[in-house]
Amino acid sequence: MKKNYIMNRIIAVFLLCAAVSIVLTGCEYIDKAGMPTGSSKQAIAIINPANDSGVTGKATFTQMGPAVMVHIEVKNMSPGQRAVHIHENGDCSAPDGTSAGGHWNPTNVAHGKWGVGEFHLGDIGNIEVGEDGTGSIELTTELWEIGTGSNIDVVGKSIIVHSGADDFVSQPSGNAGSRVGCGVIELVE
Repeated sequence: MKKNYIMNRIIAVFLLCAAVSIVLTGCEYIDKAGMPTGSSKQAIAIINPANDSGVTGKATFTQMGPAVMVHIEVKNMSPGQRAVHIHENGDCSAPDGTSAGGHWNPTNVAHGKWGVGEFHLGDIGNIEVGEDGTGSIELTTELWEIGTGSNIDVVGKSIIVHSGADDFVSQPSGNAGSRVGCGVIELVE
C-alpha cells in the first residue's frame, strides 16, 4: 500500500513538472507521451507581385516538434493549377523575381514531385486556384528546419509562385512558367 502511495506521488510530481515546463517554456508541441518537445518556431513570407501580376499571398512555416508545416495562400490569380517552390535566395528585388535564383536544392538532386523519387527540397507542388482567384496548399515534412542556419533551414530563402503548373518532369524547374509572386522567408522573433 505504501509503495502505491509513493508511486502515485512520483507520478503526480512528474505531471506537475511537465505542466509547469509547458507554461514556462511556451511549448506548443507535445509528444505522444504528453511531454513537451521544445518551443515552436515560425517563419513567414509575404508574397508580393512579380512581373506586374497582382498576385499576393502569405506562406507560414511552423515548427511542430521535429516537423515543419508550411501553409501557403495566394490571391488575385487566374483559376487553375499554379506551381509554388522555394528558391535559393532570399531576394525578391528584381521585378520579374529572378533575384530569388533557382530552386532551393541543397541535396543536389533532380527536380521532381514532392515525396516521389528525387525532388528538390524546394519542390512544394501545385496550388489549385479557384474561380475566386484564391488557393492554398499545406505540406508537413521533417526534411526542413526553421532558424537553425543549417543547409536545410528555410529561413533566408524565397517562396516563388509561378504562372503555370509544375509538370514534375522538366528539368530543372518543371516548366512552371514565369514568376508571378515572390516572398522572402523570414524568421518570426
